[in-house]
Amino acid sequence: MLGRRNEFKERYDQFHKQLRDEIVSGQLKPGEFILPENTLSEKYNLSRVSIRKVLADLVDEGLIEKIAGKGNRVVIPEGELPVETLHIAWFSGSYEIEIVRRIIRLFEERHPFVRIELSVLSVDDYTETLIRLIEQDQGPDVFMMSESHYRAWVQSGRTDMLAGYVPPHLNPESTSYAEVFALFAHDGRMLAAPFVFSPVVICYNQTIMQNKGMDQPIIESWDDLLEIALRCTGTPNADGIVEQYGFCFSSSINRWPVFLMQNGGQIISPENGRSTLSLPSNVEALEYCVQLMYKHQVSPIFTHGSNHLAESLFVKERIAMIMTTYYFMNEFRDHPIQWDVLPTSQNTLLLGGGLAINGMSSKTELAQRVVDFMTGEEAQKLLKQQGCTIPALRSVAEDTGLYNPEVHPPHYHRFMDVLPKAKPLTSLGLMQNGINMLYDELNLLWANMESPENACKRIEVLLNETNP
Repeated sequence: MLGRRNEFKERYDQFHKQLRDEIVSGQLKPGEFILPENTLSEKYNLSRVSIRKVLADLVDEGLIEKIAGKGNRVVIPEGELPVETLHIAWFSGSYEIEIVRRIIRLFEERHPFVRIELSVLSVDDYTETLIRLIEQDQGPDVFMMSESHYRAWVQSGRTDMLAGYVPPHLNPESTSYAEVFALFAHDGRMLAAPFVFSPVVICYNQTIMQNKGMDQPIIESWDDLLEIALRCTGTPNADGIVEQYGFCFSSSINRWPVFLMQNGGQIISPENGRSTLSLPSNVEALEYCVQLMYKHQVSPIFTHGSNHLAESLFVKERIAMIMTTYYFMNEFRDHPIQWDVLPTSQNTLLLGGGLAINGMSSKTELAQRVVDFMTGEEAQKLLKQQGCTIPALRSVAEDTGLYNPEVHPPHYHRFMDVLPKAKPLTSLGLMQNGINMLYDELNLLWANMESPENACKRIEVLLNETNP
């Protein structure tokens, strides 16, 4: 008897939870009638008495109402009604936060029994903060995960905390992109659902180029980049000050490794896991970076890893070309400069953002519905129409009809040509601890206090000592 009673309770609780979740999540819309009692009885293998008891509970809760002669209908909200609260976390500095707030408002309009609370956490120690909150059962139900946060999650060894949900409508081969899916795949499963992405590209100031007799420059090699940068770099004035440079990049780990990729570099050997940083291809790539600043003097000397410095100089029209992303293009929209994306066929870095679900959340079904909505057509269109960041939904990303000249550069869709050549930073063999070490140890090189060859040899030893 005890076993039968437990089986009954499981069926009863499952029916109660599923029906309530369908109402709260919006799967059953306000004003919509639910299935007849006899149909529900057969579907859930429960007596009609049990079915009526669950329906009565939902009536008392204010979620449904009994209409004489017609059945049970989801309540059309009027005034205060019980709501389900879902918590979403985002990291500070994200260009998508304000658009995400609009997406959340849209979701709440269509799901009147749901309220979403958005928390913006410091980008510093973002993953560590999320892990601690989840361990304390205070974690968000859904959270943003960039490709750098993905690496931190893998390094933490706590990927078991992630539900790994990907909406059925997202497919790497047809409705999204295999390259973007690869950013969040680990040990045969996805850790997050692709949401947005961007390759690292070169943007240029159209006015400066035209003044130098180049309407639309094309860069197919490092020689091309140097030649154009030389033509656009101003002559030092009497005080030795250069008021305009031809090119700018930062020492951010999301910028300079592009040159390693283009030169066939590999930091960690896939065969034995040992560092190969001292390979001639790596040394040559770093030598080129340093020479842009110190030998050819076509790029300002930055030893700081902030990406914002390059973008700031670009909007001031002091730089002809910068290495940047579609994320940072959002900074250009309110400035009068004329700018565009350069065509290129060379290898580059791929960055991305995904939506991860807390595997310990008690609201998994509702969290999945939110992720479905945020990666769906309506939300993804809002992302594209109101910003430069590229949506993960292919039909939206590639829809030229959504082009907005007040937001997007003339050749916004050049990412389609770049994407097949774009790879994540992990393709160089590094995970987050190695990336952090590389970032710290290259400061001497960027300050021109160490040669590329010596820097590569020294850091290679350190990487191998850290990962024997």
